[in-house]
Parts: sequence; structure tokens; C-alpha cells
Amino acid sequence: MNKFIALTLWLAGAGLCGAATTNNFPKWEKDIAAFERADKSNPPPQHAVLFAGSSGIRLWKTLAQDFPDQRVINRGFGGSHIADSTHFADRIIIPCAPRLIVLRAGGNDINAGKSPEQVCNDFKAFVATVRAKLPDVKIVFIGQNPTPARWKNREREQATNTLIRDYIRQTPRLVYLDNWDKVLGADGLPRAELFVADKLHFNAAGYKMVTELVRPALQD
Repeated sequence: MNKFIALTLWLAGAGLCGAATTNNFPKWEKDIAAFERADKSNPPPQHAVLFAGSSGIRLWKTLAQDFPDQRVINRGFGGSHIADSTHFADRIIIPCAPRLIVLRAGGNDINAGKSPEQVCNDFKAFVATVRAKLPDVKIVFIGQNPTPARWKNREREQATNTLIRDYIRQTPRLVYLDNWDKVLGADGLPRAELFVADKLHFNAAGYKMVTELVRPALQD
């Protein structure tokens, strides 16, 4: 075999040649089972606003207070990718029959090495999976925002935003929310006062900003 071809195949197999990151769905089984147990003991409201995604959603502890005029459900599990929410949609999203879904995810995907194109395709798969069972549901996507901890990812995060935004503009009942510039200060860098000590996740001020961004999109 040609040595160059052999090396290329080895790199691809090792995930070093631009290959898509493999998702590890079993690692989330404990989190998903916890959602299911909670739903059995305290059924979530139907036709509510369901927030899905990674730690940015999981850590949003003030959802009910931030949106007092809405029935809200939190389905965030930290560290997850968009594909994880898609994979478990039949267990933690579809049974709730939400009237609207807010998805905030994708940053972990980029940080793990997925390309902007792959993240966009994963979002499309999420939409297709959810709408196969909930054809009329409105889906709001919160775009990637810059963070001090992952500043090196900013170009790929912006490229991801552009691809998803363009897809959303062509698809009914999808909404794209852009919070990129809101996070930047006058110096063009992420505003440190919006983040907790890890410089990745929002603090109360950061969530207040996101709340103001999301609120108008929750109205029918």
C-alpha cells in the first residue's frame, strides 16, 4: 500500500485527520435516567418551553424565575454535544410535548474537534428528529458565544454560527439568537464580569443577558 495512503488511513482512524468526533452516548445514561425518574415522580408540564443542551442550560438554575410567565423545563446535561440531545430526544424531549424548544449547545462539539460543518449537520439532525414527532414545534437556537477559556475556538465558533444561522433563515419555525457581540467588551475580548471563575460558564450577570435575549423569542 502507498505509504501516504496508509498514513492518511491511520490518521483518520485515530481521529487526527479531520474525522468527526465519535459520540459516547452511554456516558450520559445516568443523567438521562435521572430525568426519567424525576418525570415519573413529578410529571413535567405539557406544552411548556423546554430548554435543552449542555452545561450552559444545566447550570441555568433560575429558569423559572427568569421566565415567570412561562412553564419551563430544563433538559441540560453538562458536557454534552448536540448529537447527545438528538440521541436522547425520545426519552427526555418528545414525551414532554413542548410547544417550544430552546437549544444551547455546540461549544463542546467545537472544542472536541468537530468542524463547523459537522456541528451544523448535527443541528439539522436534531431538528429532523424532533419534528418527526413534533412537526409544529418552534425551535430557538442560541448561537455560540465567545469565552475567555475557549478564545482559541472563536473562528470555528463564528463559522458554526454562520452556517446554522443561514440554515435557520431558510427553515420555518426556527429562530436564531445571536449573542456574540453582547459578550464582547470595548477591547474586543469577552467581558470577564459575565463569567464564573472557570472563565467558561456564565455567572448571574451572564444569565441575565441571555434571559433578555431569549425572552422575546418565547412569545407565539
